[in-house]
Amino acid sequence: MGTTFSQFLFIPKPALTSETCPYQIGRVFFVTGGYSGIGFELISILYEHNATVYIAGRSSSKGEEVIAKLKQNSPNSAGRLHFLTIDLGNLANVKAGAEAFLANEHRLDVLVNNAGILLKGTNDPQHNEKTTATNCLGPALLYKLFLPLLSKTAAISSTATVRVTWAASIAIEVNVPPAGMDVDDTGKPKAQDALTSYGQSKTGNVFLARHYAKDTAQNGIVHVAFNPGNLRSNLQRHWSSLDITLMKKLLFFPAVYGAYTELWAAIAPDITPDKSGAYIFPWGRFGVVPAGIEKSLREESDGGTGVAVKFAEWVDKEIAPYL
Repeated sequence: MGTTFSQFLFIPKPALTSETCPYQIGRVFFVTGGYSGIGFELISILYEHNATVYIAGRSSSKGEEVIAKLKQNSPNSAGRLHFLTIDLGNLANVKAGAEAFLANEHRLDVLVNNAGILLKGTNDPQHNEKTTATNCLGPALLYKLFLPLLSKTAAISSTATVRVTWAASIAIEVNVPPAGMDVDDTGKPKAQDALTSYGQSKTGNVFLARHYAKDTAQNGIVHVAFNPGNLRSNLQRHWSSLDITLMKKLLFFPAVYGAYTELWAAIAPDITPDKSGAYIFPWGRFGVVPAGIEKSLREESDGGTGVAVKFAEWVDKEIAPYL
């Protein structure tokens, strides 16, 4: 419970903000869900500091509106902005979007898996529950499709500056089973209510960050999962007006603070290769996951349950046809 409160209250000031962010000229970022909320704030900071940023989302009209706004806000930026239509809840669409990016870019420094949904009762075209598909399967497929380019970029870049960041949430502390996720014999998450499914998908991103971090020594790509913080964003658009009044005003912070967390995860020099697989607390500091999730992250031979490995193997199997 102590770590839960430390992510709600008495949070240290952010180390990286729009005022302290170093120039990112020549670097390429790919941000999912970047035309609103936390993603928009992150892209604003990156573009202001001369980065090239690809914004991935489902609405091209919204994407173009955001690009126009960002250019207006930072008219002197030497960076570039591009929008790609990608529906993370449809693996075939993810593949098409990734191929469009790869046809135009010769490097990729940071993949920011920012986008997420909280939805229940629908499946993706591949017949997986929509929240898990959008929050875990789509990002995992993006990473695997971008892996060759990320590895190539890491080979010519400073150590630990090529990264993949995975969005978790405070939900892994409060809206999940004790192990962080209940899976069936194949590693597939079991059906749950909406909030638990969302929490399990965020645990899934912790699992994937740690799983893919095992390859850091070979490919130079650093992975971290992060809790952006309790923020006012479009994720709460389906809440009742009473929920919004009580929670947003009392316990939630402006979305830009989540961008500070993501910025730290993406570029902070504190994140060295030995920290690959780490978990990041708001607004940019190393944290820990709940004990039950940490046990799930360890294999049975190491005193754990092996749930994370089972889940990651299921994810890899689901996305394999689209590689």
